[in-house]
Amino acid sequence: MAQLFVNSNGSILPNDGPTISAGNRSHLYGDGVFESIRIMNGKPLNMANHVKRLLEGAVALKMRPSVFFTIAFFEEKVQQLIEKSEIREGGKCRISLDRISGGTYTPASNEAVYFIEVYPIENNCFDLNSKGWEIDLYSDLKKVKNSLSNYKTKNGLLFVMAAINATERQLDEVLIVNEKGAILESSSSNLFVVSNGVLYTPGLDEGCLAGTMRMQIINLAVSHGIKVYECTIFPQNIIAADEIFLTNAIRGITWVSGYRTKRYFNNTSRKLVAYLNDHWENVLGE
Repeated sequence: MAQLFVNSNGSILPNDGPTISAGNRSHLYGDGVFESIRIMNGKPLNMANHVKRLLEGAVALKMRPSVFFTIAFFEEKVQQLIEKSEIREGGKCRISLDRISGGTYTPASNEAVYFIEVYPIENNCFDLNSKGWEIDLYSDLKKVKNSLSNYKTKNGLLFVMAAINATERQLDEVLIVNEKGAILESSSSNLFVVSNGVLYTPGLDEGCLAGTMRMQIINLAVSHGIKVYECTIFPQNIIAADEIFLTNAIRGITWVSGYRTKRYFNNTSRKLVAYLNDHWENVLGE
């Protein structure tokens, strides 16, 4: 396996030792935002939407990203790291923006620094899971809607605890709910419910993550004549559904085979994965 590298605010370092400095506010306080980006054919996908959400999240955290932190800037830095790490097919990238070191709960400055890491993964294209996932609700902690709910912040304990809960219950994933019992997302993905050929997904105003893959699937579905509605989803809607699938930027689409005693098919999931791969093969082939 080739040596992997990271970019720590302009310094290219081997990814086999310490790469962040003491006092890093992301490490100390979770004071930052991040994006997870899929790599296909050695190229990062959907960079414009990822960087847009990254910068919007940083501003929501009252950070002041440099004017040089543009889509073109991060595309260049990510591609440089991919090539140096010799990732020629499938992979994943994570870009972080953290508030610059200094201060305690009150920051010394609101300037931002960036950190980029890349890793190879086995599959070059998006592959639908051969075995459907088993899921259930997570009820120990609720997600409360606020001005940061739609962004990927470094404050991820809710999602960590949900993922641990899934492991303890021998499930593949659990669904996170709000204080009203409405389902928002899973520990690592957005949620789609299929009923009578129509897609339903929690709206951003409900407080779910504004996933880049979520939006891409909505756009792909609509472009292929599939109706999509953003709405409140309760557990009874899960029970009544014909199909359930989860989406995130790295895995693409993951179909769910079971929620408690309910069983599901994956007809729509298979179609959408094909549309997704066709889309990116066309874009990368241009």
